[in-house]
Amino acid sequence: MPNGLEIMKAAVDDFKKIQRYMTLAKEENAAKTYAELKREYLAIKTILQTAGVNLTDIDEIKE
Repeated sequence: MPNGLEIMKAAVDDFKKIQRYMTLAKEENAAKTYAELKREYLAIKTILQTAGVNLTDIDEIKE
């Protein structure tokens, strides 16, 4: 069973990956894809902020 640190690392990795996909979707003008990724981005961002993770340096989207 993963410990808290492993779970947090996985969440941060997912957050960074979704931001990468959002950037690509925006560049390709894929509005529906971007909107769906934004929902996931906001959900993970909320969880990380609630857990006390400082997103200042890793949040590239800033929405």
